[in-house]
Amino acid sequence: MARELKSVTSRCGVPLIFKASFDKANRTAASSFRGPGMQPGLAVLRSIREELQVPVLTDVHEVEQVKPVAEVVDCLQIPAFLCRQTDLLLAAGQSGCSVNVKKGQFLAPWDMENVVKKLETSGCQRVLLTERGTSFGYNNLVVDLRSFPVMGQWGWPLVYDVTHSLQLPGGQGTASGGQSQFIEHLARAGVAAGIDGLFLEVHDNPARALSDGPNALPLDRLEALLQTLKRIHAIVKE
Repeated sequence: MARELKSVTSRCGVPLIFKASFDKANRTAASSFRGPGMQPGLAVLRSIREELQVPVLTDVHEVEQVKPVAEVVDCLQIPAFLCRQTDLLLAAGQSGCSVNVKKGQFLAPWDMENVVKKLETSGCQRVLLTERGTSFGYNNLVVDLRSFPVMGQWGWPLVYDVTHSLQLPGGQGTASGGQSQFIEHLARAGVAAGIDGLFLEVHDNPARALSDGPNALPLDRLEALLQTLKRIHAIVKE
């Protein structure tokens, strides 16, 4: 997947940061696949970084994970459910890596100011803020585009996680569902609203994906979408 993504993004002239998780710690059910574990997962991420010469990003869930993970990746990601965990934020901010924080599904966008201040207090010099939808219960998420100008006022780059925004948490009982048919629509809206980066889960066969398949973008739809988004982005930046 990393090789395919590098090929597509290179043709489109779009910078790529590759993201994968060594552990999906907040799966819906205890029986759900979580990942290969930290050491095997970091070995894969290191090989992708070295072979393809692309920056890599992964989640950290505990303070103890920050140091070994920061030695391998370029950017640490704070999962949405953990975005207010002070010790985790401070440790990530002190790691020397860039830190991407996903806005919690339970937070208003202006509540992220305190998250930003925690990272700035830690001395972090490279912060990214990611919108991934707000939960109103009933297995659904809603994205309010006002979130982008609100979070943009603190001066850090904004990322839109369009595929997780189309997740239906717990929508399949023991797994999350999704509405991937709306990815292109929301991605276009996000770029038009002035975001700096797009977070996309992409899979060559979403039906067989071990995590988040229902809301993933099929690989064969990626290139056309990126070309469209580049044109919208150029208009917005003018």
